[in-house]
Amino acid sequence: MSTFLGDRLGWYRSLAEDGPATPPELAERTGTDARYAREWLEQQTVTGLLHLDSDGAADERVFSIPPATAEVMTDRHSLNFLAPIGRMFGAVGPALPRLLDAYRTGDGISWAELGDHAREGQADANRPWFEHRLADALRTVEDLHGLLARPGARVLDVGSGGGWSSIALGRAYPDAAVHGIDIDAPSVVMAAANAQAAGVSDRVRFSHGDAAELPAEHYDAAFAFECVHDMPRPVDVLAAVRRSLTPGAPLIVMDEAVADTFAPDGDDLERMMYGFSLFVCLPDGRSSSPSTATGTVMRPERLREYAEAAGFGSVEVLPITDFGFFRFYRIT
Repeated sequence: MSTFLGDRLGWYRSLAEDGPATPPELAERTGTDARYAREWLEQQTVTGLLHLDSDGAADERVFSIPPATAEVMTDRHSLNFLAPIGRMFGAVGPALPRLLDAYRTGDGISWAELGDHAREGQADANRPWFEHRLADALRTVEDLHGLLARPGARVLDVGSGGGWSSIALGRAYPDAAVHGIDIDAPSVVMAAANAQAAGVSDRVRFSHGDAAELPAEHYDAAFAFECVHDMPRPVDVLAAVRRSLTPGAPLIVMDEAVADTFAPDGDDLERMMYGFSLFVCLPDGRSSSPSTATGTVMRPERLREYAEAAGFGSVEVLPITDFGFFRFYRIT
């Protein structure tokens, strides 16, 4: 929660870009209150995230941000950028009373209800991986790379969110036409603005809608980046995507690289993903009824069940490694 404050109030950014500051100086720079700024600066220094450059009276102490903290909290292009995780906490906080009710009734809370902190946090957390690693990762799968590199290739990005996955595909394959679709209207607006700023809006477009409305046998490849586990009815969506693909075309799913089976001695990734599931993904999946209620921890076998029920015949894990928390599947 304290990193949420530093990120959203611009305190980390000011220390990184404008240099060391006393509490009143930081408050003046960022349009915030000096007493609150002082408490935050002291707390961040006690935890080791900031550095005390000069001691003295409370409002005369000078604080700075070490390079490592600056990278993690302010560099949106770094693979180590973790400030967006704090935004997820900021989104969940106001929803806690509704989450308690949902846990009693079986209802859910959608991404739309969690608001901009959640959608921006999700988009910004994944952005560096798409920017820096996606093109190289896809090139390691030769037949897939060849298909995407064909002139005029039509590529679908289901659940495109803030658009960074679609933008990365458009940059990696400039001869392809990429279509991102998402059920969350504000995310579509954000994605379109991001594509415009990235200079790829001529070949990367976004639309708001349901995958069931996709045209039949239209796309040469489809992607679903970290979204299948959020879907209330994933089989329906996967079936619609299958119909939208040309015969034999693949669907590439990127989802959490959780263990194959449940075990009580789960690793750090399992622990973190169950945390996301409790507060974000499972409530989102249950925000529409009926729901399969998948949750963040979607085991490989569960995805295979969904794919087979949607009419696909094959699910394989692609040899893409060292890509954050994620595993890539090819479904055909």
